[in-house]
Amino acid sequence: MLNRVRSAVAHLVSSGGAPPPRPKSPDLSNAPSAQPAVPPEASKSPPVRAGSGSSAPAKTVEARTSFSRPTFLQLSPGGLRRADDHAGRAVQSPPNTGRRLPWSTGYAEVINAGKSRHNEDQACCEVVYVEGRRSISGVPREPSQGQGLCFYYWGLFDGHAGGGAAEMASRLLHRHIREQLKDLVEILQDPSPPPLCLPSTPGAPGSSDPSHLVGPQSCWSSQKEVTHESLVVGAIENAFQFMDEQMARERHGHQVEGGCCALVVVYLLGKVYVANAGDSRAIIVRNGEVIPMSREFTPETERQRLQLLGFLKPELLGGEFTHLEFPRRIQPKELGQRMLYRDQNMTGWAYKKIELEDLRFPLVCGEGKKARVMATIGVTRGLGDHNLKVCSSTLPIKPFLSCFPEVRVYDLTQYEHCPDDVLVLGTDGLWDVTSDCEVAATVDRVLSAYEPNDPSSPSHGCNQKEAGDCGGWGLWEDLPPDRLQQGPVPRGLRPHCL
Repeated sequence: MLNRVRSAVAHLVSSGGAPPPRPKSPDLSNAPSAQPAVPPEASKSPPVRAGSGSSAPAKTVEARTSFSRPTFLQLSPGGLRRADDHAGRAVQSPPNTGRRLPWSTGYAEVINAGKSRHNEDQACCEVVYVEGRRSISGVPREPSQGQGLCFYYWGLFDGHAGGGAAEMASRLLHRHIREQLKDLVEILQDPSPPPLCLPSTPGAPGSSDPSHLVGPQSCWSSQKEVTHESLVVGAIENAFQFMDEQMARERHGHQVEGGCCALVVVYLLGKVYVANAGDSRAIIVRNGEVIPMSREFTPETERQRLQLLGFLKPELLGGEFTHLEFPRRIQPKELGQRMLYRDQNMTGWAYKKIELEDLRFPLVCGEGKKARVMATIGVTRGLGDHNLKVCSSTLPIKPFLSCFPEVRVYDLTQYEHCPDDVLVLGTDGLWDVTSDCEVAATVDRVLSAYEPNDPSSPSHGCNQKEAGDCGGWGLWEDLPPDRLQQGPVPRGLRPHCL
């Protein structure tokens, strides 16, 4: 498949998007996967896979000392220099080595058009094994008892103001997810409803009988229903928070500069979990239909949340900003006049008398890609940015930025899929210049140029352990229209094997 990808990429770039010819490539059906699933007998810590480049546990981080790209690109020193060349802007994809990323994953990136010295984005592709921390009974699980869980993981990290946060997240976020899932291994494999409480370890704080603290039960009509799916969502959300907290602790000693948007996909037990914190985007192309799997978090889309925080905690505005929004900047000569405004509770507009405090700079200003929080940053969710300050001020912006992602779930077992269905992940560099439908059309045009039984096709020789079906993922970073090579997108999003 990777041979086909390289041929498709080269042809699209050189010919302006015409369908590529069938590439001459060796049969990859018997080639080992770059990231095979880890058996239950494997080590507690998953082996290093393409994309992590680190075997350190989550509590340690290597200092970022030089420009780097995702490990699975396998760039030579010369390739690394080409990847960092703003003039040539060479497209980077995994090499033609006879090995493939899990589930026929395709990837392509190109350095930004001079916005920063280096490419501050990162990507990750992992297979992670999770061994349970305890049994539901509270007795620690013996290594030979039961089976753990294996999840597939893909991530795009769109860095800004430095590449340290994106690199750290690409190395460690999946490990935080693994830690959060350890308590859930046995629960997720049990079809019965999740227990309300996990038993405490004997002798641990809080393990004494708390019955004397329980009040009348009349106010509780029934127990809320909690699904296994919601437990996984909660684990991913907590992992993002712990990752952000680790960045805050280690930002000085490990050069964790800047911040990053994070778009993560986890496949676990037949379901796809798409977690987005930032302005990247994920879509599923199913039978020609585009299914959004995320939404962007910008100053415009989160205006009311930002304004509410500014209203509840005016000290965060530092006397320099107002939480109110006006159609334009107010002039001193307009004091006393009535002007359109809206606050944290409003979706429409109304008139108010302009007062002296309204002359302050608005918390949210601008429109579209020019919208900013505190006239500084154009995204409202992500990881890092702990040192970010308002320009020419000591006022921190981090309190207004959320590290929590929105997680959407796609159940693969509930839908019928055709061989050319794919999941596409891309940073804003792609989506700012092309639409969902244009991406879907290009994917269809490129994939339709290959015959289903082509040895180089992604459906040939893919992992068919679960359902005998194949699937595809495509990941892009900052690809402009003339470099939109959907060749790296493999074909076949189908139930149980994406």
